[in-house]
Amino acid sequence: MNTVKTGMLLAALTALFGVVGYMLGGANGMLIALGLAVATNIYAYWNSDRLALAAHRAVEVDERTAPELVRMVRDLAQRAGLPMPRVYIIENPQPNAFATGRNPENAAVAATTGILQMLSYDELAGVMAHELAHIKNRDTLIMTVSATIAGAIATLAQFGFLFGGRGGERPNPIVMLATALIAPIAAMIIQMAISRSREYDADKMGAEICGQPMALASALAKIAGGVAHIPNMDAERHPATAPLFIVNPLSGHGMDNLFSTHPATENRIAALQALARQMGPALRSGPAPRPSSGSPWGSASRRGPWG
Repeated sequence: MNTVKTGMLLAALTALFGVVGYMLGGANGMLIALGLAVATNIYAYWNSDRLALAAHRAVEVDERTAPELVRMVRDLAQRAGLPMPRVYIIENPQPNAFATGRNPENAAVAATTGILQMLSYDELAGVMAHELAHIKNRDTLIMTVSATIAGAIATLAQFGFLFGGRGGERPNPIVMLATALIAPIAAMIIQMAISRSREYDADKMGAEICGQPMALASALAKIAGGVAHIPNMDAERHPATAPLFIVNPLSGHGMDNLFSTHPATENRIAALQALARQMGPALRSGPAPRPSSGSPWGSASRRGPWG
């Protein structure tokens, strides 16, 4: 059902793009809007992962620099039937994580230092499984397309208000002003609705990949609490990347609403609790052997799995 909903929302976003172009420039405006949409989507398709990772100053790690984390992701990727994604660490105290990439063969997962320090091994495995579910479902591409179209609509509306039409070709100023104000808000609402619909699917598949719905539920509760108190300044500077994260990095929303990039954490946890009851005795053990020391990330003298 969420897949159908996502398709309908993407269609609505595309239609809104054409309507804005027509309202601001007539038939020629629609053609300009179409050309802009094609150009921006082609650019985003090939560069979305690089741009998102650069925006958050992510650093790639391997088995030498982050052995436990990389081995965890590799084991989970095998369970999910996915190629091994690139693994990144973001130096940021806010607990959070995201996935990006145009397809499973060109995907990456990123985790903040804050989430590595806050979560237990099983909880982090649930988070990484959630991100791998986004990759498997190709949500990273869907979110890139929606974010690009939404951004293009906002740009088109502003550009059209300032420069649209000439003389008698220029639309009614009131119509232009209304379009410039309402279109970006409508695009943002549709983009956020797409993001919310994908999170429930990723929670379910992620819980099935790691075999521990309650570990993911516990992780979501901890992340939401951390996000509410620890700002993420890179996310504030690049709000278009917010839907990529497992929990909205901009603020700790406590309820579903039109302007939330994610479902309410309480609703997600309730869904995972219901899934845990369904799975019952079929729950699997953790995704990989835990490190032998008392800490889930090895020696307490180390900063974490990244060195």
